[in-house]
Amino acid sequence: MNNKTLSSENSRVTDDPGMKTKSIEDASADFSNRTEDDAFSFEIDSENSTEDILSSLTESENADGDAFSFVIGPESAGERIDKVISDRMPGQSRSYIKKLIKDGNVTVAESGSSKTVKPSAPVKGGETVNVFLPVRMLPDILPEDIPLDILYEDDDILVVNKPKDMVVHPAAGHYTGTLVNAVMYHCKGSLSGINGVLRPGIVHRIDKDTTGSIIICKNDAAHRSIAQQLAEHSIVRRYRAIVLGNIREDELTIDQPIGRDPSDRKKMAVRPDGKHAVTHVRVLERFGAYTYVECRLETGRTHQIRVHMAWKRHPLLGDTVYGSRKKPPFNTKGQCLHAMILGFVHPVTGEYIETEAPLPGYFQNILKKLSSDS
Repeated sequence: MNNKTLSSENSRVTDDPGMKTKSIEDASADFSNRTEDDAFSFEIDSENSTEDILSSLTESENADGDAFSFVIGPESAGERIDKVISDRMPGQSRSYIKKLIKDGNVTVAESGSSKTVKPSAPVKGGETVNVFLPVRMLPDILPEDIPLDILYEDDDILVVNKPKDMVVHPAAGHYTGTLVNAVMYHCKGSLSGINGVLRPGIVHRIDKDTTGSIIICKNDAAHRSIAQQLAEHSIVRRYRAIVLGNIREDELTIDQPIGRDPSDRKKMAVRPDGKHAVTHVRVLERFGAYTYVECRLETGRTHQIRVHMAWKRHPLLGDTVYGSRKKPPFNTKGQCLHAMILGFVHPVTGEYIETEAPLPGYFQNILKKLSSDS
């Protein structure tokens, strides 16, 4: 391979047969201990067979288009509906927004009734706006010169350390400033196409406010290999998190099924009819009112760590979705969760590669603060 980029501090590569076998065995056996987090929630379901997963990769996008909705805030009262939507879709022209509205792809709901409107219609505040983007009108996803923290790179794969507040791939309401926009610029179009035009190179994802390691695939062969390793639970992934409360056990396993929250479809919840979900937790340090932990997932359900830790009454610090909605301490923005260790078998060489994403500055500062106060 050419153009291999590797930081000795953050990555390890081995092609020694004994070492590789040991590492791969660790990756599999370790998965009964291993973890990951909602951060590594997949597009695919880990209970599906490998064949189901690989065949479904081409169907990840809605064949009809994309859609999103939002509630208009009181600060927008009196503004035109096309301007309000334009503010939600930065980078898209007003003419594009007007055409969406004129073609009947925007409805405004108020007091239980929904209707189409004109681009110039004023809003009152409090209405729910539903926007549908037909495939023919999906905005172009363009390369953007956004700096990347690269942990490993060669001709087939790229591992980056994703910062906080960055969406992995374009989706409704987020078509610019994503990791995909950044890697499109960096890779100059050399990305797998299995997951469609909105998700080139993307084989898994982590949440917007979760930091850390994520694999980008530069071609379809690499994509299929990594997807299969995800399906077989052979990829090593370890997360670091700060949770509320003092966890008494040094190690614990949470084995509780997870499904959609019946009262809020945007959330997940522990429920008896949910899908099998197992999270392993190891305490790293206790600070009285907070605990620093390593998390490894045996399964990969959406928001699994966040849901399981909240169910255990130890929600993640900063998680206003599954924890307290009050302003979190330490001025955190989103959950304190970091995808630190990522280990996998290279799709071409068979080498075992392991990368380590350093804890982000905000996370280190909180740990220092907790240490000084304890």
